[in-house]
Amino acid sequence: MERLQKVMARAGVASRRKSEKLIIEGKVKVNGKVVKELGVKVDPEKDIIEVNGKPIKKEKPVYIMLNKPAGYITTMDDPFDRPIVLELVKDIPQRLHSVGRLDCDTEGLLLLTNDGSLTYALTHPSHQIDKVYLVKVKGSIDSEAIEKLEKGIELEDGMTAPARVELIKRKKNYSVIKMTIHEGRKRQVRRMMDAVGYPVLKLKRIKLGPLTLGDLKPGKYRHLSQKEIKVLKKIEKNVRS
Repeated sequence: MERLQKVMARAGVASRRKSEKLIIEGKVKVNGKVVKELGVKVDPEKDIIEVNGKPIKKEKPVYIMLNKPAGYITTMDDPFDRPIVLELVKDIPQRLHSVGRLDCDTEGLLLLTNDGSLTYALTHPSHQIDKVYLVKVKGSIDSEAIEKLEKGIELEDGMTAPARVELIKRKKNYSVIKMTIHEGRKRQVRRMMDAVGYPVLKLKRIKLGPLTLGDLKPGKYRHLSQKEIKVLKKIEKNVRS
């Protein structure tokens, strides 16, 4: 027996938190009866669970690593008709969502899944999952700017956590650094670099938690290995405990 919201999240209905909201709002039925209590446990193999009158599908969990190209957005639809990342995995039959976001101009590692419980574990603000970026900036970055990034930057939405910064290349007109952060604020890396006077020219995420982009080509995807999935599920288990 498992908690109802956990079963809903794993089935790809929504994140665990959003599943809890659906339950409280009376939009979920178990075996024909409306359930509004969050402590209810169900048998996912026997009980019939409906959300908004529709039975949830017992989908096989899918875990996809995509190398997102610039120009694609990570929302599931766009009123401005810009390309969305789901177009790059349209041959996958399951309903996928992105784990976190990359802005339109940012490239690199994006995790797509139908596992809402894992998504919650990897994206909740209290769960410090490292994200590593290669950042090409305008100008020859100095040690003072790097020191500021490593101490934290005051942005309009508050002080950032300290970043880890490694200088990769420094030329007269541009520099390349590797930056590691664990927060997920909107356009955070770009805003941090603007704050120290070195605007971003190119931004690419190369690592998310234990996952590394490697030589996956832009616009291409691959299924995670069983070893990678096992490590992610271990992180999820640690978060729940």
